[in-house]
Amino acid sequence: MEYDQEKVDDCVLALLYMNFHNDQGVTRAWKSFDWGVMDRLCDKGFISNPKTKAKSVVLTEEGEVAAEEMFRKHFGK
Repeated sequence: MEYDQEKVDDCVLALLYMNFHNDQGVTRAWKSFDWGVMDRLCDKGFISNPKTKAKSVVLTEEGEVAAEEMFRKHFGK
C-alpha cells in the first residue's frame, strides 16, 4: 500500500510531543508509546499486555484489523 510519509512523520512527531520532558535544559521524548495509551489498547482487546519485558506487543485479530483501518484512514493516498 502506498502511504503519505509526510502524514506519518507528522503523527509520529505529535506522539513524541505526548512524552516531552525537560532534562537539564534539553527537551527529550521517550521513543516508545505512552503507557496509558498502551494500557487502553490492551483493555480494548487490540494488543497483548504491554507490561512485559518484551520490546513488542502481540496484536489480536481485532487489533490487526483496526490497526490497518486506522492506518488507511489517516495515511492512505
